[in-house]
Formats: sequence, C-alpha cells, structure tokens
Amino acid sequence: MSSTLSVRISDEIAEELEIISKKIDRPKTYLVKKALEAYLGEYSDYFIALERLNDKDDEIISSKDMREKLEL
Repeated sequence: MSSTLSVRISDEIAEELEIISKKIDRPKTYLVKKALEAYLGEYSDYFIALERLNDKDDEIISSKDMREKLEL
C-alpha cells in the first residue's frame, strides 16, 4: 500500500533534484522517497538518543567500557 503526498519545494531544490535524477537515471520520486527514509531513520535515532540522555535512570557507559564489553 502507498500514499500520495504533495510537497512544495524551492526552485533550487527542484533543480538539484532534476540534475541528480538524470545523473543516476532514476525518477525524482525515488530520490525523494530515499531521502525521506534516510531522514526519518536518522531522526528516530536522534530521538532515542535524546530520550536516553534525559533519562536520569539510564546507565551511561564510557567509550572505553563499551570497547571492553565489545572486546575491541
């Protein structure tokens, strides 16, 4: 199942999208979809990290301890 979304973008972004689309021989919708997937994935990671940072009961592990736990 899929949904349709209408978005207004600047002329500059539209031009960049057109150039990249032609260079990689993919439709602009493909690029927009991939960009949204990447952004949402990054945003989800950021949100989780922010929640953990603000959680006073969450144990903080130093990078040294993490390397030891991972045996690096």
